Amino acid sequence: MPVTEIADETYLLDVREDDEWAAGHAPHAHHLPMMELPARLAEVPTDRDVAVVCRSGGRSAQVVAYLINNGWEQVRNADGGMRQWAAVGRPVVDANGQPGQVI
Repeated sequence: MPVTEIADETYLLDVREDDEWAAGHAPHAHHLPMMELPARLAEVPTDRDVAVVCRSGGRSAQVVAYLINNGWEQVRNADGGMRQWAAVGRPVVDANGQPGQVI
């Protein structure tokens, strides 16, 4: 799904590593590193749209496939990841809520 089509009410799941998250993420995103997903599946909602994002789209595509295989239906990959998110001018903040950058 194009990042420009991700609605504010969509649950945005950022699966990048801690350092990537700290440097810059979408203000309303939820952080869940990809490798922690199996142990934290219960944190991902099943009753609303979920968009999964990483840096460029590769890891998030793997997470989308994993979630679908585990019963999620309303889950999509954020095409181009956080690089594309920033490129189209969507907000990016760091761990302190200041303007961030995608690393």
